[in-house]
Amino acid sequence: MLGKEMVVVVVLKFRILEALPRDNGLMGKQGSPRSPRPGVQNADLSLGMKEYQCRCPETLPGSDPSIGRRMSWGDKNWNPKTVILHGLKNDSAKYSAFKGVYVGKRHLWLRKYVRSIVFMIGLMGFFLLFDSLLVSIFDLRNLQHHSTQIKSSGLKDDDRGAFINEEKSSVQMYDRLHNLASSALAEKEFKQGSSWLWEEPYRKASAWKPCADRKVPTNLGKFDKNNGYILISANGGLNQQRVAICNAVAVASLLNATLVLPRFLYSNVWNDPSQFGDIYQEEYFMNILKGDINVVKELPPHLRSLDIEAIGSLITDADLVKEAKPIDYIRHILPLLVRNGVVHFLGFGNRLGFDPLPSNLQRLRCKCNFHALKFVPKIQQVGSLLVRRIRNSGAARSMLDRQLLGNFMLDNPSNKHDAAKGPSKYLALHLRFEVDMVAYSMCEFGGGENERNELQAYREIHFPLLIERLKNSNPIPPAELRKLGRCPLTPEEAALVLAGLGFKRGTYFYLAGFQIYGGKSRMDSFTSLYPNLVTKETLLTPDELAPFRNFSSQLAALDFIACATADVFAMTDSGSQLSSLVSGFRTYYGGGHAPTLRPNKKRLAAILSENSTIGWNSFEDRVKKMIEEGQRVRVRGFGRSIYRLPRCRECMCKAQ
Repeated sequence: MLGKEMVVVVVLKFRILEALPRDNGLMGKQGSPRSPRPGVQNADLSLGMKEYQCRCPETLPGSDPSIGRRMSWGDKNWNPKTVILHGLKNDSAKYSAFKGVYVGKRHLWLRKYVRSIVFMIGLMGFFLLFDSLLVSIFDLRNLQHHSTQIKSSGLKDDDRGAFINEEKSSVQMYDRLHNLASSALAEKEFKQGSSWLWEEPYRKASAWKPCADRKVPTNLGKFDKNNGYILISANGGLNQQRVAICNAVAVASLLNATLVLPRFLYSNVWNDPSQFGDIYQEEYFMNILKGDINVVKELPPHLRSLDIEAIGSLITDADLVKEAKPIDYIRHILPLLVRNGVVHFLGFGNRLGFDPLPSNLQRLRCKCNFHALKFVPKIQQVGSLLVRRIRNSGAARSMLDRQLLGNFMLDNPSNKHDAAKGPSKYLALHLRFEVDMVAYSMCEFGGGENERNELQAYREIHFPLLIERLKNSNPIPPAELRKLGRCPLTPEEAALVLAGLGFKRGTYFYLAGFQIYGGKSRMDSFTSLYPNLVTKETLLTPDELAPFRNFSSQLAALDFIACATADVFAMTDSGSQLSSLVSGFRTYYGGGHAPTLRPNKKRLAAILSENSTIGWNSFEDRVKKMIEEGQRVRVRGFGRSIYRLPRCRECMCKAQ
């Protein structure tokens, strides 16, 4: 860049110098307006100069007449005075007159020459200053660019956006398959769409009905023997907190204790000070569970002043194993509860296993998750607005709508035209490709050396324990991790799966979740196939989103609503809490009409590994079989999450 600028400056200098007036001898140029002469003298002078101009080309052998006076300066034996005297040698008076004119001419030329010198010095100074300015600007740009790179590599906690939104060239790992998908979508654009894509493929799904809230016989007088109070402080985001609440309800029932409304820990990761009442309806929660456990808003006055840690009633993750069994609570927690009247579970989360567990406690967890936890009206109202805008019309009343939107449930279509048209269908996609997950996976995603360096730098700051563990072991190569299905699906891979299933280019997609690692560079491959992609940020105005700013759990609640009420829900990682809870909610309330797409990452990796040879028809067949396998109607297996797989006798009832 600097080299080009210097060349331009030099050329400008050269052209300006050429444009300046030239003095080719001790006299001014003949005919110059700045060299006035008396009329007679001019006439005689012109005769002498005509003779000089005619003879000059002849006196220089090999010279070009077209060059004129400029070439005459090459003759060292030529004297301008001799030429002048030759035309005036017989007229001394004329010579004397000419001499006076010559002296005056010399003074005029000197004044003009001095001005030219001053002008040239000023001009050269200007160009030197201009050069310095260009160099300074270029150096400043380099410094700013270098500073940006340093900041990106510095990886401060609040610089995570550098890994997400930094402008990069588009990254594509499966060029050939992507081109085949694009051609296939173009061919299907004007063909009749497949209705099976929007329905669950198995009729058996509709045989299961919600019944976790059914009335069951209770032990009268149970609450008269209350053993104390249970406090919990749940960590994580919205979905981790939801699981913690439901587990706490089951533990309170197990220990015959009164549950104080759960508290949420503030985390530097989630940056959300929201408490239970900011997300869920407190009175509704207490009322739904009142036949099963006692729930109060605060500890009684005589317990508030206790130093819970000092009396040994503070329970952390170190005091309970992961997936603890009921016997662990009875042996270790119940004695503390009876002795001190209160226990506090700090950072309580996944500390209650799914099996073995008494059926009444399993049912209570389902009742809490699917019935007792209702979003506050503020979230329901904006969630309803969000879904309405995705569908671009009214929506048929469904059980999912009623449970999640409450009194703000979408109205039926307002006129016959809308009723005939029906609501616009949309697919909600939870694309788990955040920088945290991408970095922790130890996989590679086609970004080359820059990507590897960037993710390694992120690991060193955010996952120091992982780095230490890797130093003492032989890490699995990224290519092998991909074969094992341990790598998060990229947006490109998700788009290929959806294209393989037959979703048309015009399908509307709602994208849920945190910011995508790589930003536009990663999403280009998706949007080139499916351009109708929306998020809550694109559908809601800044004023509508303002009450939720800086409250990540409340924003996540809007995603939960949009995903759970979607016509189709697709996930890229079945292990995420949002995907698990949403798919379970759709199973519980969907009535067999809320399909969920769950790819098998190991099988998909095997299919994609044939990118260079596989035909599109073969790709479609294998992708469809993979998804259909994940949609089979299964009863919850031993030890599996009851929140994700509620088809079991404790949560749902099956029609005969």
